[in-house]
Order: sequence, then structure tokens, then C-alpha cells
Amino acid sequence: MTHPLAAAGDLPSLGLVPGWLTTAAHWWGPHGLLVAVREHVAYTAIAVLAAALIALPLGLLIGHTGRGIVVVAGLANAVRAVPAFGLLLLFVVTLSPKIHYTHEVTWLVGRGGVPYLIPVLIVLVVLAIPAILTNTYAGVQNVDPAVRDAAEGMGMTGSQVLLRVELPIALPLIISGIRSAVLQVIATATIAAYLPFLGGLGYLIFNGLQQITDPQLGYPAMISAAIVVALLAVVADLVLLGVQRLVVPRGVSGRFAVGAVRLSDALEVAPAES
Repeated sequence: MTHPLAAAGDLPSLGLVPGWLTTAAHWWGPHGLLVAVREHVAYTAIAVLAAALIALPLGLLIGHTGRGIVVVAGLANAVRAVPAFGLLLLFVVTLSPKIHYTHEVTWLVGRGGVPYLIPVLIVLVVLAIPAILTNTYAGVQNVDPAVRDAAEGMGMTGSQVLLRVELPIALPLIISGIRSAVLQVIATATIAAYLPFLGGLGYLIFNGLQQITDPQLGYPAMISAAIVVALLAVVADLVLLGVQRLVVPRGVSGRFAVGAVRLSDALEVAPAES
């Protein structure tokens, strides 16, 4: 069977991709890679921040009280199964016509783009919530009951136990959930460019798909944008991993414990050698 793109001509060679990425003209301009990366990062940051503001308090409450876990787990799994593109089209059809704010939002979207940006952000927030929510309540639930009892025995209130004991211990799992959410949103945010007035790295992909045989705007641009999306995801994950190492107490992460074990081994070996 002949490939449907063959009728329009052969695809440009993948060998054009390095040259495309290293051409300065492709990085600058209104639809250059720098602008696309900035928009992509902005969409991701807003969506993950909004998702965290919703999921973190709810996850901490559920993990601390143990109530509603079955319902929330079921809803989280159901949301993961929702097709993002179909959900986006649903919101565009039902919500966009009701948004009449058409002014430009500096560094985020041009004039007329807000009615389309809001449905995109809602979809990205919905996709980001499950990973943060489930990891948060799982992290709090996994706290050793003896640690809770000790904290309560010291006279701590329920909120103090949650914020001073359970939250620090749960931080590794919580940040892991945020990392998963960021990776998913970075990958999914490419669908934003399917709508008018919006950009991001998806613009080069959708625009290239329409003129795929063009050696400058088609196939090489699509592959280059996909590579940048992957690199952006790797960089974001490494940054969050660094944040995790900074904010998670050494005793919780195990780094302090490893050092203590090595020190105790050294103290045991020293008398034997003397």
C-alpha cells in the first residue's frame, strides 16, 4: 500500500534536522524555537501550579484523615483514561464561545487567544491533578504510625502532625508526583497549537504537518520540535530532581542514613585494626 504522503512527494531527509536546529533563523522570530519554548514552558508552569494548588491540600487532607481514598483513587484513574484531545475539543465547543475577553496577555497569548487558551489550560490541569493527588495522599499514608503516635504524644495537634511530621516524610513521593505531572503536561501541551492564536512547540508540529514535504517548514521542523519537547522534559525532570535533593530532609531521603552507616562501620573497624 502506498503511503498517503507519497503522492505529495518524498519526505525530506532526517539529515536536514541537525542543520535545521543549528540555523539561527529558526530560533528567532514570532514562531521561532525560543518563542515556542517560552510559550510551552508558560503553559506547563501555569497548569502544574494550578493542579498543585488543588491536589496538594486535598491529597494531604485525604492522606491524614484516610477518608475518601476509594472515591478519589477511582476518579484519578478515570481521568487518566480520558483522551486529552477529545476533552480539549469538548471545552472549545462548549466553553470558548462564552469567553469574551479578547485582549492580549503579554508573554503568554496574543489578542483573541484567551478564549482558546483557557480550555487548553483546563485540560492540562485535569491531566496533572491525578499524579500529584495520588502521590500526595499515598506519601502521607505511608508514614509510620509510630511516628504519628510519638508526635501526638509530644502534644502536637492534628494540623501540626500533618505539617511538621507527615508532610516532610511524604515529600519524596509528593515531588515524584509533581515530576510525573510536569512530564505529562509538557508532552500534552503540544495540542495547544491545534487551536488558533496559540503557540508552543506544537505550532511547529501542526504547521509542519500541513506542509510536510517542505524542507524548511515541514518534516525537519516537526522532528526538530519533537526533539526539543523531549529535551525540555529531560531538563525539567533534572531541575525537579535537584529541587527534591534540596528540600527533602537528608534523614528522609536516606542520604544522612547512608553517611551514618558508613561512619558506624568505620568506628567498628577502627578498634579491630588497632
